[in-house]
Amino acid sequence: MNPALNAVIVIVAGVGVCVSYFWLANLVLDKVIFPARGAHAGRNITRANRVRPWLFLFPALFFVGVYLAYPVFATLWLSLNDRAGNFVGLRNYNRMFSEPKFGESLRNNMLWLIVVPAAATAFGLLAAQLTDRIRWGSIAKSIIFMPMAISFVGASVIWKLIYDARDASLPQIGLLNAVWMQFDGGIGSVLMLQALPVIVLVTMALALGFGTWLLMRGLRGARVPQVILRLVLAVIALVLAGVALRWAWGAVVVSLPYGRPQQWLQLPFWNNFFLMAVLVWIQTGFAMVILSAALRGVPEDTIEAAVLDGANPFQIFFKIKAPQIIGTIVVVWTTITILVLKVFDIVLAMTNGQWETQVLANYMYDKFFRAFDTGMGSAAAMIIMALVTPILVWNVWNARKEMR
Repeated sequence: MNPALNAVIVIVAGVGVCVSYFWLANLVLDKVIFPARGAHAGRNITRANRVRPWLFLFPALFFVGVYLAYPVFATLWLSLNDRAGNFVGLRNYNRMFSEPKFGESLRNNMLWLIVVPAAATAFGLLAAQLTDRIRWGSIAKSIIFMPMAISFVGASVIWKLIYDARDASLPQIGLLNAVWMQFDGGIGSVLMLQALPVIVLVTMALALGFGTWLLMRGLRGARVPQVILRLVLAVIALVLAGVALRWAWGAVVVSLPYGRPQQWLQLPFWNNFFLMAVLVWIQTGFAMVILSAALRGVPEDTIEAAVLDGANPFQIFFKIKAPQIIGTIVVVWTTITILVLKVFDIVLAMTNGQWETQVLANYMYDKFFRAFDTGMGSAAAMIIMALVTPILVWNVWNARKEMR
């Protein structure tokens, strides 16, 4: 049968089954179980109205149970068994935690968690603010949002071309190597590749230090959850500041291999950032659209009042607009965080977890579908779920709070 005709038949059959279910459910409820006639007509109508929502929700609850709840419990059970189906308790978890590759996956996922949500949200917020102030902002938004229409694998193929490397005697088709080969070790190269990164990194470290000071200054009088959140953010900021200073020192003493094309995806540690760039590129459009809508919702009178008080554009943004959309920023951040914890396609398509780029989802795939170790693969899946669930619950709670 023609696939298009097959699809039409499936759609018509699916819609027909749904309509039939709701029609029959109403008919049985109103005519058979709780008929609106006789001495108890009023009571029957009340009971029917109480039952009706659950009757309509039943198909959704049933399929959520079958396709979501059951796989969770089945995966949990598989994680407690070996590949032969024998119960082994927590042995799979012990084996997994003792594997260096799992430690590498966990470390890389943490790195992705720090970099990607922050970068995508920051770029999205910057794009939302700037595109709302220019005449051709709609065109710019469309271009920035366009990567959202590309699959992760498609985006990975595009970026592999950007990172492509050929022999030094051949023209470079990879954009990054084409630029890299222009540097020859002269004063311009030193300024661009060493002095400029040092300035940027030291500035970042100072900004993070200032942010830490602001967070600590606001502890007095704050509620317990806010104190905990501020302390966590302050520790993260301090760690990042230390990392930035360490990288700055590395940029000072590094000896760069000028004149040789680089295999960017094979450079340990740094190749993780080249992979992250793909997800940041895709998710910036998502963050921009959501945050742009939030910025448009900021009351104009608050902005006008700030202008009349003499506030400059930076003060208006950071002290008037940003505090009013902080809830939306958090929702965007956590949504991207959940996506990052499940990142798989980009790593599989670009490095397949080689050269120290392994992540948890790819590790799970390796164990489950390549090594056929269902116990270890399920244990890795449970770890991913344990990491995602608290953020997901908090995200839903925060979104409901925003809606209220």
